[in-house]
Amino acid sequence: MDPLSDVLRSMRLTGGIFLEAEFTAPWCIVSRVEPEDCAPFGYVPRTLIAYHYVEEGELLLRIDGGPDILARPGEILLLPQNHPHILASGPDIPAADSHDLILPAAEGGLARIVHGGGGARTRIVCGFLGNETPGDTLLSFLPPVLRLEVPEDHTGEWIESTFRFASVALAGGGDRSAVVLGRLAELLFEEAVHRHVASLPEGEKGWLAALRDPTVGRALALLHGRLDRPWTTEALAAEVGLSRSAFASRFTALVGDPPMRYLAKWRMQLAARRLSDTPDPIARIAFDAGYESEAAFSRAFKRAFGVPPAAWRKAPVAWPNERSLRT
Repeated sequence: MDPLSDVLRSMRLTGGIFLEAEFTAPWCIVSRVEPEDCAPFGYVPRTLIAYHYVEEGELLLRIDGGPDILARPGEILLLPQNHPHILASGPDIPAADSHDLILPAAEGGLARIVHGGGGARTRIVCGFLGNETPGDTLLSFLPPVLRLEVPEDHTGEWIESTFRFASVALAGGGDRSAVVLGRLAELLFEEAVHRHVASLPEGEKGWLAALRDPTVGRALALLHGRLDRPWTTEALAAEVGLSRSAFASRFTALVGDPPMRYLAKWRMQLAARRLSDTPDPIARIAFDAGYESEAAFSRAFKRAFGVPPAAWRKAPVAWPNERSLRT
């Protein structure tokens, strides 16, 4: 099993678009997707991934004084950690607060921003992906910005037309278009992550780079593919053909955690996912997570997430998009 795809699937991202913007040069705004921006979708995600799709024109994106990132038509900029950021037509332009410029949506449609000095036009669609998966195994290892260029072929035409269709339909109050666009944004995020991993230089360290290491990558695939096995460091080392000490050292150096600690964290994440999504008994979830008693699992869960399993399960977490797809 591909552990990267496994983690991406476990996140079960959902979301959509909430804003269309039209800018004319010169212009500059400070932007950040806030939880209340998700209110029209009926829930507040635990974490947010923001994205901007450039329909027309160009823009510069900058985070925390870093380098400017240029985006052109057909490109999508994704912000895995949802950092505050600046969008602009050029450098050294005074920035306005994007939330002060938002024109409220009319009759359930999209909110809008129309702003600028009357010059060259840039049109973008702003959206979010909500993520309810606890922990930050993947997101913490991604760069602040992922740029995905939509290919200039039939796929690119389909992506562009889907964004446009969803924007128009949402403006008219079409709820199902939000489902379509949320799924499209999820697929594009997955593609951007896979491309980023493929582009990492040789010798890179970290969880993402570890996926490409012949031994550690295979160990991660084994852990994710056979999660119910009573793994030990010795057993994993034997599977990948290394001594226990050599394997543990290599795994820890690349991943950042020893093998069994990594396994415990991953099992706990999946347990939290099941508590939110299923009516499975807590005792069963505890056993599948590798705990011999519900009490021990509850203590470990509270240490990890601040609340016991029962309280986590009662927390209001809604997935309106997924429910729409099933009905």
